[in-house]
Parts: sequence; structure tokens; C-alpha cells
Amino acid sequence: MIATAQLVERIIKEQELVIGPLALREARKVKGLTVKTDGGVKLTGSNKKVLGDLVKQYEKLFGPASLDVCREAVKALLPQVAKEDVPDILK
Repeated sequence: MIATAQLVERIIKEQELVIGPLALREARKVKGLTVKTDGGVKLTGSNKKVLGDLVKQYEKLFGPASLDVCREAVKALLPQVAKEDVPDILK
């Protein structure tokens, strides 16, 4: 099984390719998510909620294209994630 933290890391990395350092700044605004200087992440609270809130944070600023980047970033990993850990926004 893939951990939710791995999905979060993948999304942040893909967003970085598109929007650069702003991706980290926006990720750090998400409650329950800590982005470490080495690129690793720590989630507190509901993993599903944190993951969904991260996607919504990017979508709020950059619109549907950002949502597409998030979905594409984790598409190949989703079959390896417990269904209850995947927010509807990524399905």
C-alpha cells in the first residue's frame, strides 16, 4: 500500500514543475501538513482531509488546470492506496 504522504509529496513535486517555489509556499498553508526542507512531508489529523485540502489549495489559486496536474500526478498510484484515504476530488 502507498501512504498518503507519498501522494502529497508527488503532488507537491508535480506542482513545483509547473509553478516553481510557489508550490511549497502554498502547501505550507494547508492545515495539518508540514513540508520539511528536504521535501518530505508530515501529516497530522485526517490524511484524507489534508490531501484533499492540498489539492483544493492549488485549485483555488490556479484553477482547473492545477486540479488536472494533481490528478495526473497520483493517477498511477491510486490503485495502491486504500480507497478510504482518497478524497473525492482526486477520483
